[in-house]
Amino acid sequence: MIDGLFKKYIDPLWEFPARPLARVFTANQVTILGLGLISVASLAYVWHRSPVWFAVTLALAFSADSLDGAVARIRNECSAFGGYLDAVVDRYQELVALAALAYVSDAWPAAYFALSGAFLTSYMKARTAVETKIDNAAWPDLFERQERIFFICIALVCQGVFGSRTGLAGGLIPPALWLLALLTHLTALQRFWRARSILQKSGL
Repeated sequence: MIDGLFKKYIDPLWEFPARPLARVFTANQVTILGLGLISVASLAYVWHRSPVWFAVTLALAFSADSLDGAVARIRNECSAFGGYLDAVVDRYQELVALAALAYVSDAWPAAYFALSGAFLTSYMKARTAVETKIDNAAWPDLFERQERIFFICIALVCQGVFGSRTGLAGGLIPPALWLLALLTHLTALQRFWRARSILQKSGL
């Protein structure tokens, strides 16, 4: 929802920190670098087990990942493959981060349903685009990628501050992942109904 509603305002903010990167890296290289940063942050979490530190490094890594679009605009490298690569890498980034959360908190079922909801949310729009031309910016749905990242980081901070006081096995992360799973599947259904309306209006 944040990205859909405010993308035209947010994107220009990334151009200032992207300029030094654009002198050295291509946009696609920055996309891959983002995946590397998130993988390192996630593997580090498996080792250090500090949820607050993971929240900080994850937020920084996901922020760095947002620079690829700005680099593409600065270098005039916007391409269909670049957008495709970014979308694929985004899915792997969420997979890596949720796998680390599931491993540390032993919350594999919750992480599975959260990830499947995230993937279905992406698929609902992508599959609609196969059937008819759509406006990529006209999908301001409940729990898109930006909201999911923000939610995970907040859950990690809450785990670090309050987790030991809850008495729950695994702390706050398992119930947070179940809530994330519910919200992502509600978002997928929201997109399903939007797709249904779009396809019906197109006469397909």
